Amino acid sequence: MVYKFIVLSDEDESFIREFEFLDTHTLLDFHYMLQDELEFDKSQMASFFTTTDNWEKEEEFTLFDMGTGSSTMDAAVLEDVIYRKNQKLLYLFDFFNNRGLFVEYIGEAEEERRKDLPVCTNAKGASPKQVIFGGKSSRNIVVSDDEYDDYDADDEDIDDLFLNEDDDDPLSDFGDDIEMEED
Repeated sequence: MVYKFIVLSDEDESFIREFEFLDTHTLLDFHYMLQDELEFDKSQMASFFTTTDNWEKEEEFTLFDMGTGSSTMDAAVLEDVIYRKNQKLLYLFDFFNNRGLFVEYIGEAEEERRKDLPVCTNAKGASPKQVIFGGKSSRNIVVSDDEYDDYDADDEDIDDLFLNEDDDDPLSDFGDDIEMEED
């Protein structure tokens, strides 16, 4: 059986993704599909949660065993997780800012032999940024601050960022007071 899902974001009303999976696929397959479709950095943590009809978190499914009693995505087969029409899931991809995507099971269809699954069948709107730092978003997890965007390597004031006025001793003097043991 083919399971159909719609994925929405509360950050952008124009963002919509629709996916089809086999009922034998896992939440890990869903995770990889989302990561590829949204061009996310795959090294970042993410979790699925089953939710109530009001999107309140219930059971968590993590990328790997966290030792907290949660289930793992690879062990969560869709036909075991999805048990009713309009079943809701939350895909949390930015833990620090509690950001995620809303996933809803919208129905099923017979499997077409010609179709490779999983597949994204509809994509509208720009993908959300994966991580936001200090109110700024970043697709590639590089932290940047506008104050230092115009950094000039020849700028003499850059030392003031790292050294106090009392720290003018050259590094070559570092360790002169340490006695070295000889073998």
